[in-house]
Amino acid sequence: MPQIAERGLQMPESPIRKLVPYAEEAKKRGIKVYHLNIGQPDILTPEIAINAIKNIKMDVVEYSHSAGSESYRKKLTKYYQNIGIDITIGDLIVTTGGSEAISFAMLTCLNPGDEIIVPEPFYANYNGFAVAASVIIKPVTSYIENGFALPAIEEFEKMITPKTKAILICNPNNPTGYLYSKEELLKLRDIVKKHDLYLFSDEVYREFCYDGNSHFSALQLDGIEENVVLMDSVSKRYSACGVRIGVMISKNKKIMATAMKFAQARLSPPSFGQIAGEAAIDTPKEYFDEVYNEYIQRRNFTVEALNKIDGVFCPLPKGAFYTIARLPIDDADKFCQWILSDFNHNGQTVMMAPATGFYSTKGLGKDEVRIAYVLNRDDLKIAMECLDVALKVYPGRTNFH
Repeated sequence: MPQIAERGLQMPESPIRKLVPYAEEAKKRGIKVYHLNIGQPDILTPEIAINAIKNIKMDVVEYSHSAGSESYRKKLTKYYQNIGIDITIGDLIVTTGGSEAISFAMLTCLNPGDEIIVPEPFYANYNGFAVAASVIIKPVTSYIENGFALPAIEEFEKMITPKTKAILICNPNNPTGYLYSKEELLKLRDIVKKHDLYLFSDEVYREFCYDGNSHFSALQLDGIEENVVLMDSVSKRYSACGVRIGVMISKNKKIMATAMKFAQARLSPPSFGQIAGEAAIDTPKEYFDEVYNEYIQRRNFTVEALNKIDGVFCPLPKGAFYTIARLPIDDADKFCQWILSDFNHNGQTVMMAPATGFYSTKGLGKDEVRIAYVLNRDDLKIAMECLDVALKVYPGRTNFH
């Protein structure tokens, strides 16, 4: 029998989705499962985007330009210019979700065997994109004790080898909710410049910055314009995860011309998704104000509730809609499975993502879980109660903390 490719065997399972069978089994037993495991908000998609799809007037669903429809790219260019990111229509390619933007960046800028430094914990699918592109992720660890702040620049310096070609950040961060400050980004700029590296910046959660903090984009860093590749998406900004529309942006003409060849190979991004994405740019400010305030309340409630539970520690995230909590447990993978398969509280339980899947360094995250506070507060309240009760009766409870 023919062998499966090494790349396929190395491809990691999603830590976010691998527990789905256990959740499905729980539901079959009549248990209500509260999903805090995945960044799928229950916030309504803007009406303007839904209506654009409902009112489509076309007889043939055609391919768009490989870089995306011209009207959408023009509108996107204005959107970025309005938030202080000065780009032209030639600096961007519309992609099939932010995921494809990350893949295009790796395939365009890195050779097989090249290394990319990523602060961990990081968005688990970076591992998958790296395996697909045959590049190697080198993690530099951030820690829950200081809220997952960017590791010291000396830690980055230690990781750099002749094979290092890029640094990848997610800002605000998934899974930690950490928001990089302008000062931290300036330090990154210096190291990128010194070693002539690429800086990949995943800025999908740009709109979600809290406590008076503002977002500073990697494309606003002076002196490394040719080094920066920005990845973005409509999924979280407009609560439209299923439209699968993202964008890859760089002022480096060679990068964009090369990425365009990959874009041509997949023909075009989704037509209906682009129509929704283009309309969504006109979403009224009131929508964002309402969503923003809702997330602040969800965050404050979740973090406060977690820290009230005996033995739990959770830093206050400054952005996105995730947080990592440290629990008094022996093994996060076992616990997240057990709470679905062997536990319920009044016929209810909670699904979380074990943090082990967000670390590249083996053994880290064993007592941590990622929680996405994407449900309304009534649901969050029940989910936190379930977690509190579960931790009291979990057979692998520890007293480390």
